[in-house]
Amino acid sequence: MKAEFKNIAIIGSGVIGAGWVIRLLYNKKKIFVYDPSINQKKYLISEIKRTNLFLKKIYKKTYNLNKQLFFCKTIKEAVINADLIQENTPENLNIKIKIIKEISTFAKPNSIIASSSSGLLPSKIQSKCLYPERLIIAHPFNPVYLLPLVELVGGNKTKKKYIDQARHFYKNIGMHALVLKKELPGYLSDRLQESMWRESLHIINENYASTKDLDEAIIYGPGLRWALMGTFLTFHLAGGKMGMAHMLEQFGPALKLPWTKLKAPPLTKNLSYKIISGTKKQSKNLSIKKLANLRDNFLIDLLKLRKKYKIIE
Repeated sequence: MKAEFKNIAIIGSGVIGAGWVIRLLYNKKKIFVYDPSINQKKYLISEIKRTNLFLKKIYKKTYNLNKQLFFCKTIKEAVINADLIQENTPENLNIKIKIIKEISTFAKPNSIIASSSSGLLPSKIQSKCLYPERLIIAHPFNPVYLLPLVELVGGNKTKKKYIDQARHFYKNIGMHALVLKKELPGYLSDRLQESMWRESLHIINENYASTKDLDEAIIYGPGLRWALMGTFLTFHLAGGKMGMAHMLEQFGPALKLPWTKLKAPPLTKNLSYKIISGTKKQSKNLSIKKLANLRDNFLIDLLKLRKKYKIIE
């Protein structure tokens, strides 16, 4: 089912909300933003200006802020005519339930309410939503204006037609919509990232490596392969001519070895210090803005390269 949504509401304009706004601007949408913080408006405008320097290279489009971007004083004003509402409030279940309830009170009955939650279950978020069948999770990745993945997750009251409409919408704004078979905490990508994060904390806590060592272990090794093939296709190659069948036969026994620790260690003051001081040293005193520019320009080049050698659709 096609969904040519033109009016989009953004509730919350922090890092993720701002990312959505920027992607939507280049895709010629009218965007109605609500955020209770005045400072967030300044942040959003500064991010639009910062990213425009290099995003025009990849989007090859222009936008008109005066005709596309509107700041609203209430949630009602932002959502009342919206075809899709993207909620980006803090990752707190009670806050999201409350905000989603208010959004649903004023939104059109058939408008999609999409939460940018990074791990909460949609069945719980939609518990007090009017017309809960249109509530979905649409979990993006930072920076939203560049990274194409968005995980779509329905709750126990979500109807398939809204998932289908959302998939079509996100695809039309240049995203790769990955629909989960069923809901689970953390969805897919964050669960994978979390497992690596937990193991990294153990390694740092036990003084086996620094934050820089662990980042280099990914940057110069598996990270390069993952960008093209992910985990499973990479391991398929590791099996030689027999592929994954031989890989499982050869390396399967290693799964019984106590290499990793899934339960995270306590985040003590000492461990926190190691992580904070380590990443501060790695950043070489570059500002977050300069690091973001570096990351964004790298991702643009990497996306172009990945498109050239694309394997997985």
